[in-house]
Amino acid sequence: MISNFPISSKLKFLFIVQGEGRGHMTQAISMSQMLGDLGHDVSAVCIGKSKRREIPEFVTKNIKAPICLFESPNFVTDKTQKSINLSKTIWQNLLKTKTFNKSLKQIDQLVKKHQPDVILNFYDILGGIYNAFYRPDCQFWVIGHQYLIQHPDFPFAPGQPVQKLLFKINTHITSLRADLLLALSFRPMPEHQIHNLHVLPPLLRKEVRNLNTTQGDFFLAYMVNPGYVEEVISEAKNNPEIQIEAFWDKKDEPIFQKPLPNLTIHMVDDELFLEKMATCRGLLSTAGFESVCEAMYLGKQVLMVPVKGQYEQACNAIDAQISGVGTIGNKFDISKLADALGSAEAQKEMNREWVDSFKTRFAHVSNKSFKKEYEANTFSPEISKGSKPVNPSFS
Repeated sequence: MISNFPISSKLKFLFIVQGEGRGHMTQAISMSQMLGDLGHDVSAVCIGKSKRREIPEFVTKNIKAPICLFESPNFVTDKTQKSINLSKTIWQNLLKTKTFNKSLKQIDQLVKKHQPDVILNFYDILGGIYNAFYRPDCQFWVIGHQYLIQHPDFPFAPGQPVQKLLFKINTHITSLRADLLLALSFRPMPEHQIHNLHVLPPLLRKEVRNLNTTQGDFFLAYMVNPGYVEEVISEAKNNPEIQIEAFWDKKDEPIFQKPLPNLTIHMVDDELFLEKMATCRGLLSTAGFESVCEAMYLGKQVLMVPVKGQYEQACNAIDAQISGVGTIGNKFDISKLADALGSAEAQKEMNREWVDSFKTRFAHVSNKSFKKEYEANTFSPEISKGSKPVNPSFS
C-alpha cells in the first residue's frame, strides 16, 4: 500500500550513469521509460566515458533527455584484454584527479541548470563524491545490484579479502550521503533492519518484457571485454556443428564479421542483441547483472564467466546460481551450457512475476521517501523554484 499524503507534483530527475559495459546504461533507459509513464521528467543524463569504449548508439536513441558525457574512473584491463588489472586501475585513475575534478564541476553546472528534485546515481563513483562534497539541494538516490551487499544475506565470493574490501569501499563511495539505496536483486530477500536499503526486482526495459521467446538453433555470446573473442573462436572451431552469434563493443571494429562459418561477431546493437536473446538456445556471458537478468526473464539458461579481477562479477555469479538462473564457468564453454539447458525455463513464470512487480515496489519506496521529507518540512507545500518538492506522485 502506497503511503497517503498530498500528491500532485511532477518531479525532475537527473541521472548519473557509469558507462562501463551496457548494464547501467540499459537500466537508465528502463528507468527513464518508467518515470515517463508515471508523469515525471528526466531533465539530463550524465554518462561516464573512457577512451577504450564508445557510448552505444542504442543509448542515444532510447534516452530522450539531453546526454552529457564526462570523464569518470574506469577499469584497466591486462594485456589479454580479459582480466581487470587492479593496481593499474587504481594508479591510472589517481593520475587523473584533475580531470575528475573538472567532471565534478561539469556535473554541478548541470545540477544548477536543471535544478532536479532527485539525482539518481547508477553506480558512478563521481556521483557519490559529488553528493558528498557539493551537497546539492535535492534527494540523492542510488540504484544497482551492488547495493545488495548491505543486506545481511548477500553471498560474497570467498577467498578474495582485498578485492572484497575494495568492492565494498567503491560501493560505499558511490552512495555517500544517499537518501535511498535501491538494491536490485535476482530474487526477493528476507526483511532487514537497514532503514534506507530497499530490495527491488531487476529493472528491465519494455523491449525485453514485450519479447516473444522461441528456441532457436544457435548460442548467444556477449563479451564485455574483447579478449574473450579468442575463447569464443576456439569454441566455434571445436564445435563446428554449433552456430554461435557473438556481440562485443571493441572500438574500430566492423559492425559485422564472420571469422568462421559457424561464428558471427556483431558490434553491440541492442535491438539485434535482444532479438537474438529471445531466440537463442542459451547465453554465454561474463557475469554482468543486466544481461543475466534479461536471460532470466526470457527463460534462457546462462553460463557466466566472471571477469577475472572484478570481484563484483564473482559475487554476481554466485548470487545468480543461488537464484537458479545461471551456471558458473571458468571459460566460455558450449558443452557446459548445453548440459544445463532447460533449468531456467522451469522457473520462468516465477521470475517474471518478481520482475514485473518493480513499478509497484518502486512507487511505494519513492512515496515513502518523500513522505518522510514532507512530514519533516514546516514550510508551505507550495513548490517554489529551486526548492525540493514535498508532494510528488509515484502512483
